[in-house]
Amino acid sequence: MKLFKFDDMVNGWFVGSFSPSSYKTSTCEVALKSYKRGEKEKKHFHKIATEITLIHAGSVIMFDQKFDAGNIIVIEPYEETSFEALEDSITLVVKVPGALDDKYLSSCIR
Repeated sequence: MKLFKFDDMVNGWFVGSFSPSSYKTSTCEVALKSYKRGEKEKKHFHKIATEITLIHAGSVIMFDQKFDAGNIIVIEPYEETSFEALEDSITLVVKVPGALDDKYLSSCIR
């Protein structure tokens, strides 16, 4: 048995080939992320990973649409989205495969 503290993880990411990680693997990355109302992420895409985002609590804007608790959004490689928390929100994010340095701002040339 191993024990880790979620507070020791970076930005909610706790499974993947990065450090620190509670389970090192390149097959996927997993994060539990909390956002305060109004927090945003710039429009971006991934070239390798498919990203699956479960809105566990709250409501958010992605793909210029509102998503609420219980929605699961699957984002394929090269699909671009930004993110905004419309209220305090919690998401569970899975990226398959795990792919370090696979986040590109949409202003980047593909």
